[in-house]
Amino acid sequence: MCISGCSFFSDSDHRTVSFPGVYKIDIQQGNIITQDMVNQLRPGMTKQQVRFILGSPLLIDSFNQERWDYVYSFQPGGEARSQETLSIFFKDDILSHFSGDFRPDPKAIMEEAGMPIPEEASTDVSNDSDLLEEDAPTEDF
Repeated sequence: MCISGCSFFSDSDHRTVSFPGVYKIDIQQGNIITQDMVNQLRPGMTKQQVRFILGSPLLIDSFNQERWDYVYSFQPGGEARSQETLSIFFKDDILSHFSGDFRPDPKAIMEEAGMPIPEEASTDVSNDSDLLEEDAPTEDF
């Protein structure tokens, strides 16, 4: 029995062992960012205002203080991990743009500003925001 047990766990097999009845916990790490939070961001906000809305960033680049990174990962027990990121960029301590997995919702922005929302308002926000700059220069870590 012991010999067969050792061969079952050998490295040559590369199998994942799953014990029945063992509970695997959900693992959450980082900053939870919601669409409502992203919709509150506006160009010209100070770092303090952004920190009030989003919380403290998970990563601040020590070589570039003008970039903050918010990362959230979630792994349900025993399943694949998902990850969301949001990078905030400042120019002279003022919010200039952001990039990542979130896009500003133009309908929410128009509602907040008290503007009428057209019936055929598109949900495609690729060209609807001054805040989101796809071609903005980004520095890698």
